Amino acid sequence: MRSRVLATIGALSLAVTTAMIGGSAAAAATPPTAKALAAPDIPLANVKAHLSQLQTIATSNGGNRAHGRPGFRASLDYVKGKLDAAGYTTTIQSFTSSGATGYNLIADWPGGDADQVLMTGAHLDSVTAGPGINDNGSGSAANLEVALAVARENFHPAKHLRFGWWGAEELGLVGSNYYTSNLGATERAKIKGYLNFDMVGSPNPGYFAYDGDGSSGSGGPAGSAEIENTLRAYFTSINVQVRDTAFDGRSDYGGFIRYGIPAGGMFTGAEEIKTSAQAQLWGGTAGQAFDRCYHSSCDTSSNINDTALDRNADSIAYAVWNLAGAAQPPGETVYSDDLETDKGWTANPAGTDTATTGKFERGAAQPTTYSGTGLQLAPAGGSNDLVTGASAGSDAGANDIDGGVTSVQSAPIALPAGTLNLSFSWYLGHLNNASSADYLRVRVVGTTTSTVLDQTGAASNRAASWQTASVNVSSFAGQTVRIVVDAADASGGSLVEAGVDNLKITKS
Repeated sequence: MRSRVLATIGALSLAVTTAMIGGSAAAAATPPTAKALAAPDIPLANVKAHLSQLQTIATSNGGNRAHGRPGFRASLDYVKGKLDAAGYTTTIQSFTSSGATGYNLIADWPGGDADQVLMTGAHLDSVTAGPGINDNGSGSAANLEVALAVARENFHPAKHLRFGWWGAEELGLVGSNYYTSNLGATERAKIKGYLNFDMVGSPNPGYFAYDGDGSSGSGGPAGSAEIENTLRAYFTSINVQVRDTAFDGRSDYGGFIRYGIPAGGMFTGAEEIKTSAQAQLWGGTAGQAFDRCYHSSCDTSSNINDTALDRNADSIAYAVWNLAGAAQPPGETVYSDDLETDKGWTANPAGTDTATTGKFERGAAQPTTYSGTGLQLAPAGGSNDLVTGASAGSDAGANDIDGGVTSVQSAPIALPAGTLNLSFSWYLGHLNNASSADYLRVRVVGTTTSTVLDQTGAASNRAASWQTASVNVSSFAGQTVRIVVDAADASGGSLVEAGVDNLKITKS
């Protein structure tokens, strides 16, 4: 990570109630398993093995991996070799800065929508003073292992995945700026999100997310809040509190947000001093820097907090898997509803709903946030979704679910014979006044009923994050069915929001 003193950029050259429907007591079938996007655990040992290699490279090349020095190119060659062997298409992009040739490494995973790119990046260079194992071997190694996990898992995302390792960041974001400025407007527009990870293993760590929604006063381009909320959702799941850090141009997201590309990422702190409040929140030592070896020769393999590195590597995988989406299974589309037009959804179809506010409707959802926790999101695609009170209202609690259950039901759907798959996007957001009595459910109702999604609440802040479920519904082949979506604030006074979008049934 470059210093807060703005470096001069060198000259560049081109080179998701089980109420009875219609009063009929539908027998519950065994629910199929909802195949949500489950990110793999990223092995800490693998990430540290990459760091060990970067340390060895630095030791063998004058003690650093800086721009224009042999240690940087050796680092790039190590990362490239791992990616090539895993099946990535890699490209080395060269540029000139401060009289020396620099390099970016770009790696594309085959498949996904080439017009919908999710990119993940980290700078690979160190300063000349040391090997740069936290800054930024940590982000580079974690991103590398996530990229290798994509290959191991044979992940087939809906979006196209691209990873980048940047050169000359320490000289003023030179490599990443070169990349974005030379893409051209058409190619830049294809990048729908950029994830940046710079210093994710600081020895006295904090947990900071780039402020995508502007809740602390310095937000990113439209779409950045989704990235922030996805990363926060992971840390909420492991009971780690996250605080905002501003988009202040300090790392490689700078060249992306300049062009309006949504961005986000995690950061564990650099030379700033950890406060007593932060030490109470995260542990560690108050009155000392997050990274005592920032930009120094002691930024070695010993300058890493394993817990922070492990958590952040897993958060990267969580974000990549969830933001990239699941590829739709091949086959004939027999039903599709992106909620952009009215296809016959009926609210409170059984006449048993009890919710007084936050009732399900098809509408243009307005995002809401409470104390940094995103609760209601913009639609996953287009202008409308099924949402619990579309209007944001005067505050986050104005139009959330209150008073009990709200439901909405599709028009009848005639299903053919064959192997059938239902997919949809969903989210559930709530504050820590929620409980397991609160929920979001999606059911398929025919001669039997199957609950294909049952997401319960908990007594913790859960940032809303669009996720994808894919479920085999072949047991309904040949029937006419309805899809029913229920959500509830059933624990009394909870702040709960939910949404569903992009429903599709395919036959294979």
